[in-house]
Amino acid sequence: MTTSSSRLGQGSLRRILALVRKESWQVVRDPSSIAVGIVMPMVLLVLFGYGLSFDLKNLPVALLMEESSAEARGAVSGFELSDYFQTHQVKTMAEAERLLMNKTVDGIVRIPMQFARDVQAGTAEIQVVVNGSDANTARIALGYAQGAVATWLAREAAAGQVLNTGASIDLQTRLWFNEANDSTYFLVPGLIVLVMTLIGALLTALVIAREWERGTFEALFVTPARPGEILLGKTVPYFVLGMLGLALSVVGSQVLFGVPLRGSLWILVLVSMLYLLVALGIGLLISSLTKNQFVASQITLIITFLPAMMLSGFMFDIRSMPLAIQVITHIFPARYFVSVLQTLFLAGDIWAVILPNAAVLAIMATVLMTASVFATRKKLG
Repeated sequence: MTTSSSRLGQGSLRRILALVRKESWQVVRDPSSIAVGIVMPMVLLVLFGYGLSFDLKNLPVALLMEESSAEARGAVSGFELSDYFQTHQVKTMAEAERLLMNKTVDGIVRIPMQFARDVQAGTAEIQVVVNGSDANTARIALGYAQGAVATWLAREAAAGQVLNTGASIDLQTRLWFNEANDSTYFLVPGLIVLVMTLIGALLTALVIAREWERGTFEALFVTPARPGEILLGKTVPYFVLGMLGLALSVVGSQVLFGVPLRGSLWILVLVSMLYLLVALGIGLLISSLTKNQFVASQITLIITFLPAMMLSGFMFDIRSMPLAIQVITHIFPARYFVSVLQTLFLAGDIWAVILPNAAVLAIMATVLMTASVFATRKKLG
């Protein structure tokens, strides 16, 4: 019994390796595969890294009031009444920093002790700490913060409540995670999502759908190989190609733009593998259901590439979108991958962000790969 099982296992492994060799040779011979897997990552990296820049509402900030004077409440009201901020009251700076690290808020507004006295003396300060991982959001947030304070001062002056006409507020600002306030730091990690999506979903869907059209895919099923083995043999070369695209993107981000990788490289690789499996699963599922290159490419673009660019938080802040769209973004895997990438590159190994997003990607990968096998079997039946 053991010998028979061992022979079956060895036979399955030989069939899978043979399919991997065949598909790898096909990838090498196909210029489009090389273009998407190797050339496209570098093109996207250069175009987006050098040529892009962005706007927002409802920016979540933690409000810390170390005194409750009328002046302090007035200054805070400038943020609370603003359409640009969504405020969260906190009791300590440690609590505010924890919320910022976990990405619950994107900034901290701190009203220090003796604020009222300093306002009358004309030497008051308000500390604003902003998450700089998104340089565009950080710049806009600082501008909004200055506007909120200026609005409060103008309102107080108009009401005749500023005793010292020379009173001014010195806004002490600081950026976390992106001290240089460089938008490239924010854009380049997001490009990895586009690269992995192109290779994993679009390229796989096109190639497999082409084989369905030509009948070469169905011909494989007259061989001793099982459906699961065939899909695995088809998937492995594109998985390797996707990881090569990841490597090129990471190296390019370091060499061309100096984007820091503050988190673990191994965690980045593992989470990227999960997302690549999700993308491959989508590509396999679409190609198995459509069996047509044109239809497969259009569907893949609509449900993977466009959401990865527009609904993942890569280019546009999700909190600024209508509520219905915010809910819809939860079904797109790119949203979770973007969050992890930006955290790993710019903040570090923040497990409160990494683990939930990685868990969602793992569930999606399992469901999609299983669905791909069943869809292929049903098509054959």
